Amino acid sequence: MKKTIWDRFAPVYSLAMKSQKNIYDYMYTHIGQAARGKSVLELATGPGLIAKHIAASCEKIIATDFSQDMINQAKKGVNPQNLIFEKADASDLPYEDKSFDLVIIANALHIVPDPQKVLSEIDRVLKDGGLLIAPNFIERKIRKPNLWQRFLYALGVKFEHQWTADEYTDFIEENGWNISSKEVIPGRIDLVYVECIRK
Repeated sequence: MKKTIWDRFAPVYSLAMKSQKNIYDYMYTHIGQAARGKSVLELATGPGLIAKHIAASCEKIIATDFSQDMINQAKKGVNPQNLIFEKADASDLPYEDKSFDLVIIANALHIVPDPQKVLSEIDRVLKDGGLLIAPNFIERKIRKPNLWQRFLYALGVKFEHQWTADEYTDFIEENGWNISSKEVIPGRIDLVYVECIRK
């Protein structure tokens, strides 16, 4: 997917996600609990919604995105001192090995061309015994794309991978992770919430 699509989408992303309030409220609560007192890296932060909501729980958090315009949106307003926004490519992270207790990548593995490479980079920067939280939008194979999905497609936002909940969790496990928590949250586009540790 071209970066320019996300640069164009950056100014309206937060507004668009308001229609998924129940999903984001669920993530804020569960990720915030898991992040308590930890050193956290978030990948594909977008406008920083998750990072801003959970920062108070973290020891420190670095929130990254491939799109500079998304990072510019995320930096707006008053942000906690323990929260840093940086531009970074999730498939080639600029961080040392075993740097973080927790890595978050929400709603992004389905849009990156090489999610295996992203998972490999996450494994590299996670400390031994660290936690990966990787909630992701999923497909219902029996249902045609709804109006919201068709709108995203019209903007040029395409899913590189169209996984059902089971297909997604199978993909995570096939790439060397044990899923310790899983729940499907219904929404305009359904989400499967997963917490994982390295096998």
